[in-house]
Amino acid sequence: MAPMSDEAVDRAQRAVEEGISRDFSTAMSYGAYLDLGTLLSAQHPRSEPVQHDELLFIVQHQVSELWLKLLLHELRSARALFASDELGPALKRLARVKHVQRQLVEMWDVLATLTPSEYAQIRPFLATSSGFQSDQYRAVEFLLGNKNAEMLRVFEHDARAHRGLEELLHEPTLYDELLRLLARRGYPVPAEVLERDVSLPYRLVPGLVEVFAAVYAAPAEHWGVYETCEELVDVEDLFQQWRFRHLQVVTRTIGHKVGTGGSSGVDFLRRALDLTFFPELYEVRTRVG
Repeated sequence: MAPMSDEAVDRAQRAVEEGISRDFSTAMSYGAYLDLGTLLSAQHPRSEPVQHDELLFIVQHQVSELWLKLLLHELRSARALFASDELGPALKRLARVKHVQRQLVEMWDVLATLTPSEYAQIRPFLATSSGFQSDQYRAVEFLLGNKNAEMLRVFEHDARAHRGLEELLHEPTLYDELLRLLARRGYPVPAEVLERDVSLPYRLVPGLVEVFAAVYAAPAEHWGVYETCEELVDVEDLFQQWRFRHLQVVTRTIGHKVGTGGSSGVDFLRRALDLTFFPELYEVRTRVG
């Protein structure tokens, strides 16, 4: 075979431009900035002999935790912006929250490629570990309003996680701060909402449905609030999609087996579908029109 001409070589490969940095002995590199040495060395299969599919299981859950970290970052910021009456920037945060949620939902498709037989080779090595023990997932639920003090017992072994969740338990939720913002703007938010014990799970208040009914009856007059309500419904919708995909993947992978963390598995996950963060925003829909 005849050797390739210089012109053919140029067409077959992309030349490294002269201005591209090559020496990182003192300069910041991509790997150093992202601490890739730490990140890519954090996958430790436990199976013996090592099972091919365990890396998928580990990476899937580690990436989920990274997305949850960003989700918490954005939700905390949105809550702070509500508290300081900055509705526009808060909506920008919620828009990003929804994009992160979509990534989390789509990730279940990758884990669904794990068949029951393949997962059975990995499951014994999980021991009692379970996604139920994700403190970041629990923190997201606390921020959105599904608070449960009993959950803190699961994290007594981890001082950092326990402390963080205990703080969130006693802090206002994202919804609490929105409702306080509405009250400051003159909306007749019931006193029982504004004075509630924020450490308890949020419960529907009929009087607040009336407030949102007025907003939905005249969207143009309440556009910022109206748009925010719909953003929160989107957030809850996507959270439910995540829950449902979780349920479906668990069902196709282990059927009705008990979960590794001791839960009833599929039945436990199915009950979560009945939970709601923003009940008045759903109840008001029976009033529209």
